[in-house]
Amino acid sequence: MAEAVPVILDVDTGVDDALAIALAVSSPRVDLVAVTTLAGNVDVDRTTANTLAVLDWLGADSVPVHRGASRPLARPHVDAAFVHGTDGLGNAGLPPSPRGVGADRGPAAIIRLASARPGQLTLVCVGPLTNLAIALNVEPTLPSLLAGVVVMGGAYRVPGNVTPRAEFNIYCDPEAAAQVLATPFPRLTLIGLDVTEQVVLSRAAWTAAADGNGPVAGLVDRIGRRAFVERGLAGTALHDPLALAAAVEPSLVAGESAGVTVGTEGEARGETRLDGAGSAVVASTVDPGAALRFLSRELGLPSLI
Repeated sequence: MAEAVPVILDVDTGVDDALAIALAVSSPRVDLVAVTTLAGNVDVDRTTANTLAVLDWLGADSVPVHRGASRPLARPHVDAAFVHGTDGLGNAGLPPSPRGVGADRGPAAIIRLASARPGQLTLVCVGPLTNLAIALNVEPTLPSLLAGVVVMGGAYRVPGNVTPRAEFNIYCDPEAAAQVLATPFPRLTLIGLDVTEQVVLSRAAWTAAADGNGPVAGLVDRIGRRAFVERGLAGTALHDPLALAAAVEPSLVAGESAGVTVGTEGEARGETRLDGAGSAVVASTVDPGAALRFLSRELGLPSLI
């Protein structure tokens, strides 16, 4: 078996973030070192409470959580509660966690942990990029301290999901995204809607998973009800779990090296544009079946196909 990858998971815990957390806790391929939170799908107080609640529900109450940015770098926060529900977790009603957060804030925790283990940790960002941008401003050598960065964000050759041009994580804080994607990380992988929208949890797969036993099945049941019962969807994309899966099993996706620029104004806000040669690997293809088999196996769920 491949060695576990030590991961810092940076989240704005909504529904698919919760599944990414479950994957990080359940998979022997992931060594979850810490979780950092920020405003995104809902406000930072709620994303932090959600993160603690999900970890506790999964029996991972020893994983430290660090509260991060409460708003984007240069503009008011715009949430996605219309998708994730007012609590951010599809109104799942998980018991609140009694524990507190780590003493240092999200960006500081990223710097501290990476400095303590240079070249070892992979940072997986599945929300807006505010925490990472702040960390880069404080510690410009951070790219050399991380083994790699995987970002769930962007729509490179496909339409966006919040505007025709923009994916939500990038749209939420385009200034932070512009800074991060202009930084020459030694290893930066971008997992955008081009691939995540092909990896879909169907209603039938949700029903089968939710009928299972154990905390992961219970979590899937609760957080999926809004999508499949209240909203009547046929399927929901597994954006954030795919990003984490790609961090530990890179063969699930394929892409090309490119530069990326980010629009920050007007109708171009949050647009991610391929811009010639660059060091980022932008995922362009995915094997949906292989990805769903990986996720179901690592989560300990029935087949998600």
